[in-house]
Amino acid sequence: MSYSLAKVDRIIDHYGADAEALIQILLDIQHEFRWLSRETLLHTADRLGLPMNQLYNVTTFYKHFSLVPQGRHAVSVCVGTACHVRGATRLLDRVAQGFKLSPDETSADEKFSLKTVSCLGCCALGPVMVVDGKYMSNPTSNEIAEIVEECE
Repeated sequence: MSYSLAKVDRIIDHYGADAEALIQILLDIQHEFRWLSRETLLHTADRLGLPMNQLYNVTTFYKHFSLVPQGRHAVSVCVGTACHVRGATRLLDRVAQGFKLSPDETSADEKFSLKTVSCLGCCALGPVMVVDGKYMSNPTSNEIAEIVEECE
């Protein structure tokens, strides 16, 4: 068994290998590895006694799950209604240029992943972006460049 599957087993065991905890197990695995590999999903399905298609259905239904490697730094830009009317499109353009990524893309070095989201729950601050859990209201191109530098 590979080292990573041993970590997966610890996560599954933490929940008593209970299939009812599937979503939380998958969240914890993704938190550990930044994505859900085919090998990990097959192993988890086997350990929980579930068909693989059930795990696939869950992981493709919820946008939070990723079946491809994600960057070490998560960048999200809100494009919901309140942010949109306040310039989310321009912010997204600045962020994409600053991080040299398109939405739903991960950098080749797996340093950054850029996603758009429908709402971050802070509409009065819009347009808003979040980097590694830190919220920023309408950052300038210079502020975005500083964020990229800080993550180096």
